[in-house]
Amino acid sequence: MPGIEKLPIEETLEDSPQTRSLLGVFEEDTAAISNYCTQLYQAMQRIYDAQNELSAATHLTSRLLKEYDKQRFPLGGDDEVMSSTLQQFAKVIDELSSCHAVLSTQLADAMMFPITQFKERDLKEILTLKEVFQISSDDHDTAINRYSRLSKRRDNDKLRAEAVEDVYTSRKKQHQTMMHYFCSLNTLQYKKKTALLEPLLGYMQAQISFFKLGSENLTQQWEDFLGTIGTSVQNVRREMEEEVGQMQQTIQDMERSCDPLYAPCDPDPAHSPVCRNLTRKQGYLYIRNKTGLVSTSWERQYFFTQGGNLMQQGRGEVAGGLVTDLDNCSVMAVDSDDRRFCFQVTSFDGKKVVTLQSESRKDCEEWISTINNISKRIYLSENAEELAARVNQSALEAVTPSPSFQQRHESMRPSSKGRAGRASSISSVGSEPSPALSVLSLDALVAPETPIQFDIISPISEENSAQSKTAAQSGRRSNPFGESGGGTSEDTEDSILHQLFIVRFLGSMEVKTAESADVISETMRQILAARAIHNIFRMTESHLLVTCDCLKLIDPQTQVTRLRFPLSTVLQCSSHQDNKRLFGFVLQPAGGRGDSRLVCYIFESNNDGEKICDSIGLAQQIAFHSEMDRKADEKKKEQDKAKEKQQEELSKQRQIEKDLEEQSRLIAASSRPANPPGSDGQFLVLSNSQSEDSDAGEEGKKRGESEA
Repeated sequence: MPGIEKLPIEETLEDSPQTRSLLGVFEEDTAAISNYCTQLYQAMQRIYDAQNELSAATHLTSRLLKEYDKQRFPLGGDDEVMSSTLQQFAKVIDELSSCHAVLSTQLADAMMFPITQFKERDLKEILTLKEVFQISSDDHDTAINRYSRLSKRRDNDKLRAEAVEDVYTSRKKQHQTMMHYFCSLNTLQYKKKTALLEPLLGYMQAQISFFKLGSENLTQQWEDFLGTIGTSVQNVRREMEEEVGQMQQTIQDMERSCDPLYAPCDPDPAHSPVCRNLTRKQGYLYIRNKTGLVSTSWERQYFFTQGGNLMQQGRGEVAGGLVTDLDNCSVMAVDSDDRRFCFQVTSFDGKKVVTLQSESRKDCEEWISTINNISKRIYLSENAEELAARVNQSALEAVTPSPSFQQRHESMRPSSKGRAGRASSISSVGSEPSPALSVLSLDALVAPETPIQFDIISPISEENSAQSKTAAQSGRRSNPFGESGGGTSEDTEDSILHQLFIVRFLGSMEVKTAESADVISETMRQILAARAIHNIFRMTESHLLVTCDCLKLIDPQTQVTRLRFPLSTVLQCSSHQDNKRLFGFVLQPAGGRGDSRLVCYIFESNNDGEKICDSIGLAQQIAFHSEMDRKADEKKKEQDKAKEKQQEELSKQRQIEKDLEEQSRLIAASSRPANPPGSDGQFLVLSNSQSEDSDAGEEGKKRGESEA
């Protein structure tokens, strides 16, 4: 019959929150039906009781009318008309009493019996199945919690086997109980129609047969109507029987096929390999929640991906809630002290970190691959799974280097159908080389058999032993992180440019040349290919500080400098042509004049790789202009010093000349004769002004002679 809702028995094993929500709707409908059926049963019980009372009252009336003749009334006397009339009435009422008795029997069989059976048998059976299902569900939750709490350090085979057996038994019991419970609820949708129609049909048929003596016309009208209803009831009953048979067959097939799925881990990994081409996934996971400063707790929730978002939904909830945005995020497997099969999802800005736990290693790897595919936005394409498969296949093929760039270009050339999609979505394959370098071999750019470094190891750590010895002799404490005691903070404070970026270290390897721009692309290709092959998803997040003096990698938690690259050692910096999140730079370690090694570092940023490269270029330009200004200032200072020195020499020469003139004047004054005495016998004494004038005249005369 169209319009009848059914619970999907095929989804009982998954036991998703959507199925639980739909089950809640059916349970609410069952409760409403039970309440309504109880009220209808009470009303029909009153009809049946009233009919029995009417039949008994009618029979009592007929008996009393028959006993009228036996009554001796003091004033009545013998009234044969009254007696015969009452006898006729007694006969008719007696026939009516018989009809009412038949009607009572028909109401008990056709009206009360179906609704009593529906109320006492069907509804109570559903309530019993509900209690059994709730108990089995609680047992399953207890078993899965016990299995998830198995310690990774203290691995006991006996405890693990008991936990797996408990999970298997409880999951199987829950699945079977849930399937039978769903079958009963689906059957109830049919039975509620028959349970309401059959009592009414019996009631109306009993009434029609009761009034059939004088209501032929009315009876004919009701018979047509009730005949149609009776036919519909028969069709519903027949369809119900067919549906019950199909559900029973489905339950048997599901019990046979789902038996291996009851165990939390697959005993045969080769039987079910890991699928790495998924762009959507759902299932139950444990999420770690922080309950205090140090303490954490694990909670089992239903997780599913919706577009580029990771959602979670608890049992009993109508809709799911957002956990984190998966676009441009990073995912990696992590080791937990108390849990197994854990992985960690970090948002694109690094502000939110979510730690999750799956039931098995296969499930954990599938979740990591799915989130990694969503992070690359592969789900936005039309054929997402095919594109994800091509990306993974390209990553596998990229590990084996081709003999030349031209051969690698031909082997990686996309087809005409998927050219546009692959160019926009594949970020793990390097960009096409330039024609000028198409004939160069890989050995001309990257050293063969060069190891790839995936972790940040400070080159200063190699010198820590010598520094520690020197510090021990001098009595000073050495910095274990390789930072010098002074100078670095002054450099950063005096720098004009200060820009901070969030980056994640992908790897580094030694290269042969820094003259070509394709050396960074080739290094990106080899590092990403190696990560894809070896399933390395862990990335060290740092803060990249760009100044006019150096590049610093700073720990975001401890603010300790992990690596410091002088800006003069950075020879080249560029970003990926297709994936703007990837960038790298080539530098020459400051190891001495004889050290000609070149190292290429590859990083992943939050969509600002070009901005970081531009910032490094700007820092180099500022450093270059600062150096030019410094040289100009030094040259100007040298010129000023030369001028000052020349002025000093000139002033010294003038002082010497003045001293010589003074000495010559004194010599001339000493050689002059003494003043003659006056006529009156007195000496002629000159005033000071006159003597000075005479001295000035003599000096002018000497100066003129010297000039001549």
